[in-house]
Amino acid sequence: MKLYSYFRSSAAYRVRIALNLKAIDHELAIVNLLKSEQLGDDYLKMNPQGLLPALETDDGVLAQSLAILEWLDETYPQSPLIPGTAWQKAQIRNLSFAIACDIHPVNNLRVLKYLSNELGVDDEAKNKWYRHWIEIGFEKIELMLNENDDYCIGDQPTLADICLVPQVFNAIRFNVDMAAYPKIAAIYARCNKLAAFNDAAPQNQPDAN
Repeated sequence: MKLYSYFRSSAAYRVRIALNLKAIDHELAIVNLLKSEQLGDDYLKMNPQGLLPALETDDGVLAQSLAILEWLDETYPQSPLIPGTAWQKAQIRNLSFAIACDIHPVNNLRVLKYLSNELGVDDEAKNKWYRHWIEIGFEKIELMLNENDDYCIGDQPTLADICLVPQVFNAIRFNVDMAAYPKIAAIYARCNKLAAFNDAAPQNQPDAN
C-alpha cells in the first residue's frame, strides 16, 4: 500500500492519522503541491483527478480522503473510525462531512491559487477569506458538539476527529482565535496527545523541512 502525500495537505493529513490509528504498514510517496508535481504526466496517469492524497492498493487507486477513510475502516475494522449504532454512525458521518466538505474546499490550495493568480487577490485579503470560512464553519461545529464527550462523538477518536484536527491546524496557522471555540480546542488538544495524531502532524513529516 502506498500513500501519495504532502505534509501540508489537510486531506493527506487525515489519511495519515487513520493509517496510524489502525497501525497499517504503508509506503509514503511525497508529491510536492507547491511545485505542481500532482499535475505531472506520470501522476495523472495513476490518478487522473490530480488530487492528494491518493492511496494505491492491490485493488487500484482511491483519491478522495473520505472515501479512503471509509475503505480503510471496512477493510481494517480494528479500531473502528465509525463505531456505534446506525444513528451514531450517521452522526459521525454528518459531522465529518460538515468539516471536510463544507469548511475545507473553499480553502484548499487550488482555490487559494486561483484567488492569487487569476483574481489578483493579495495575501492579506486571501488570509481574511480563509479565516472567514473557517470561523463560520467552526461556529456551527461548536454547536454540534457535546461538551460531555471526550472527542467529537463519544470517548474515542472517530472519523469526525480525524477530519477536525487538520482543519484546526490550518485555523491556527491563519490566526483564528481558538478561544472562541473551547470544545473544538479541547478536542484538538486531546487528540494531539495521541501518538497516531501527533506522528501524522505536518511538522513531523519527512518533507516538512
